[in-house]
Amino acid sequence: MAITVKLPTQLRDAAGGAATLQAAGATVGEALESVFAEHGELRERMYLDGDLRRFVNVYIGGEDIRFLDGLQTAVPDGSSLTILPAVAGG
Repeated sequence: MAITVKLPTQLRDAAGGAATLQAAGATVGEALESVFAEHGELRERMYLDGDLRRFVNVYIGGEDIRFLDGLQTAVPDGSSLTILPAVAGG
C-alpha cells in the first residue's frame, strides 16, 4: 500500500530533509515501521519503550490515532499520515 507520511520541520533532519516520505503497511504502526527501516533516527525521536512518545501526535484523515485504534489503526491505500509534535510554552 502507498501511504504518504508528512513530517514536521522538527523531524525532517532525521529523514534527510524530506518533508514527505512514502510508506507501506496496513496499519499506522506498520507504516511507521517501514519509514523507520530507512530512517532509524525517526524511531528514536518518535518512540519511547515501543510506543509513541506522549508529545508526538499522528493523524490520519484529520483524526488523532489515539482516539481511534492507536498504532493498530487501519490505513487505506493512498492515505496520508501527518506527524505533529505537541508544542508548549508561554
